[in-house]
Formats: sequence, C-alpha cells, structure tokens
Amino acid sequence: MEVMVFFVSLICLLAGFLSLHHLFFTKKDKSAATAASLLPPGKTGWPLVGESLHFLWAGWKGHPEKFVLDRMAKYSSTIFRTNLVGEKAAVLCGASGNKFLFSNENKLVKVWFPSGIDRIFPSSTRSSSEEEGVKLRRMLHNFLKTEALRRYIGKMDHMAQTHFVEGWENKSEVVVLPLAKDFTFRLACKLFASVEDPQQVDRLSKPFNLLASSLFAIPIDLPGTPFNKGIKASKIVRQELVSIIKQRKTDLADGKASPTQDILSHMLLTSDEDGEFMQEFDIADKILGLLIGGRDSASVACTFIVKYLAELPHIYDGVYNEQMDILKSKSPGDSLNWEDLQKMKYSWSVACEVMRLATPVTGTFREAITDFSYKGYSIPKGFKLYWSATATHKNPDIFPEPEKFDPSRFQGAGPAPYTFVPFGGGPRMCPGLEYARFEILVFMHHLVKRFKFAKMIPNDGKFVVDPMPIPAKGLPIRLFPHPK
Repeated sequence: MEVMVFFVSLICLLAGFLSLHHLFFTKKDKSAATAASLLPPGKTGWPLVGESLHFLWAGWKGHPEKFVLDRMAKYSSTIFRTNLVGEKAAVLCGASGNKFLFSNENKLVKVWFPSGIDRIFPSSTRSSSEEEGVKLRRMLHNFLKTEALRRYIGKMDHMAQTHFVEGWENKSEVVVLPLAKDFTFRLACKLFASVEDPQQVDRLSKPFNLLASSLFAIPIDLPGTPFNKGIKASKIVRQELVSIIKQRKTDLADGKASPTQDILSHMLLTSDEDGEFMQEFDIADKILGLLIGGRDSASVACTFIVKYLAELPHIYDGVYNEQMDILKSKSPGDSLNWEDLQKMKYSWSVACEVMRLATPVTGTFREAITDFSYKGYSIPKGFKLYWSATATHKNPDIFPEPEKFDPSRFQGAGPAPYTFVPFGGGPRMCPGLEYARFEILVFMHHLVKRFKFAKMIPNDGKFVVDPMPIPAKGLPIRLFPHPK
C-alpha cells in the first residue's frame, strides 16, 4: 500500500512539474531556441570527439587548410561552428576574423589551450597557462625587441658557422629536418639560458621531439600514449633546467654571471607587481616554453626553405646572388651584422613565401570571456574560437594562385594587413618575430654560400602536420659544395 501511495504521489508531482514547466518556461525555451538559431552555421560532428578527427586528418594528409576552406565553402566565408578537442568552437575566417581576434585580446577573448597543456606545463602557481603566457609576453618584450637582439647577431653567425662545419661540410648527403632542429635548439639554449656545453644541450634535446608531438595529442595519460610520453619528457627536461637555474643563482651571487646576459638571469632577478620573485620550477616552465618556441617554428621554416630552394633553381639563384653580394662587401672573417641582415630583402621575401605555403603554426585557439556577436552571429561566453593561418594563406581570394611560389607577393607594400599571419598580427604579434627573422636569414646565408643541393626523393612533396608541418621523411638532400 505504501509503495502504491509513493508512486501515485510521484506521478502527481511529475504532472504538476510539467504543468508549471509549460506555464513558466515555454517563453524561456523559445528564447533559448532563438539564441541557438543565432549561433554560426555548421555542425558539431560526433559526440565527444566532434570534428577533431576530420581536423587532425587534414593535417596528417598535409593540407590543414582543407578542413577550414571546405567548411567556408559549405557554411560561410566568415565564420562557422564546429567541435574541436572536445569543445564547442567557432572558426573565424580570413583577414577580418584574424583582425577581430587579435584586436580583442583580453577584451572579448583570451588565449586558450587544450586542457592537456597544463599537464605538460604544470605551474606551482594557481594561474593558468593563459595567464602565465601573458606574463611571459610582458617579460619578453624588452629582451626580444630589435634593438636588444642586434648584439646577438654576431653570436648567431658564429654558431651557424660551427653548425655547418660540424653537421654539413664534408658530407655528400644529409637529412635537413634534424639538422635544422639541432641548429635552432642550440641557438635557443645559448641565447635564452647561456647553455653551451654539448652534453648538457644533448640531455635537453633528446626528450624534445616527444614533448613537441604531445602538445596537441589526445590527453589520455596511459603508458605508451603520446600524451603520457610528453608528460614524462617534460619532467626530464624540467629537472635538467632546474639544475641549470640553481647553478645560475649561485653564479649571480658570486659575480660569475651577468644580470643582463640572457632571459634566465632576467627572470631570476625580476619581481612581479607584488614584489614576488618566480620560483625555480616556474622559471623552468617558462624557459621550457621558450626553447620549444625557439626551436620548432624556426626549424620548420629553415627545412622548407631548403626544400623550395632545391625545387626552384631560379629562386635559389636570386638568394645566392644577394648573399654573395653581401659576402663580397665584407672582409674575410667578418661576422654578419645588423646592416647585412637589412640588405637581405629578397631572401626574406623568399622565407615569407615559404612560411605562407608551409606555415609553422597553422592556427591557435581563443576563448570568449563574455557574450558577443560577430558578423550577425552570437558567440556565448566560454565558446572556443579558432583562427587558421593556413586557411588565410591558401585562400585564392587573398593570394591568387595560392600554390604558386611567388616571393614578389612580399615585395613593395606586401600583403594586406592580417592576411599573412605566421607570427600573428596587430597587438598579438609574436614577440619572437625579429629573433626568428635573424636566425632564419643567418641560416640561409651560411647554407647558400656553401652549397647547391638537390632532393634525394625528387617527387616526394608529402608533408604532415604533427603539430607543425614537417616533411614526411625529414627531407634528405644531396650536397654540391661550391668551388673554393
């Protein structure tokens, strides 16, 4: 009897609830439906995974722009809705989308990373990766501005000289990608943390490939997964960096190191607005992030520069002639300087066209920090937003004949604002732009003054995005030294 009374009561309560819902929430439901209809057009794909597999597959096939361009054609040329890395997202397209996101940083949007990033770069503070990134950008501004970097050009030149003597000369064949990574990593270790000892650099370098590949891996922390390997690799590198930091603190106290010699000294001696100094663990994370950024983007650019110079003899000749004119104007043994790099206008146009076709960072995420509208569509607070550099760079409406290699696009006035964005744009321009420009031009100078070269697999143009574009086989080439 009690059971029957319970169920009768439950039915009455349910009936009452449905009546109240009908009376009081019908208008709200209609409003919610109206709001949903104002979301950008698109689809969210499968439960949990969304369209992430389609997104990743386009990169694995070497055409990361295809995911965006196909949906632009299907839904809208300005914005569409999707689901990536387990998050509801909108993709803002073209120069207008780039400008909107870059210009509204910390106003309408903030930088966002997939949740796994905080596992790979844990911080002992309670601030997020996004907040730590803002602090790091402020700290890097003075260190990486052009005036400050000029004094490092001679060091870059010397290290490039050593790199090519040890890694390229007296060899008939080389694989470019690992060599380019070695060059940019050793340079970053030297300039950011004054680490030069080859054994110490090797201990830092070995885990880095695992670490870089794990940044946008599916965050499943099980033995053998890329994400698990990345977490372990980051711990190894961080431990090595902490020992370097401890030694630097001792050297600074003993007067054996300079407060201005590199970004590591600057981090150790600079307090925040509350007068607090960073802990060793957090400095290690910052240096780790800088080493990844300093190594991977530039090494990808250098590798694809070699690829296109090998494929296009007339482009190689233009770069070679410019570099030889600079070399002839110098006395034997003189290092490259600021004035020399300013003369490398054609070489930099070639590098820019390479980065348009094989963009090192294909795109990044933002998060809406408030409700706002864009192009007539509603973007709710918490929605993730993605901008795609490759979709802009490969858009025929922006760059006619987008697959054609044409450095003249970057001569004269160059591309329109927010259309060429390998380093971001506007207020979100990468603080490492000039650093990257210097090291890429120094690399090109030492490369072409020594060699002509040819691809060993002539018709192999395949590259994959993992998470940056890389030649599938590392780009093996045959070297032809210039006559002495």
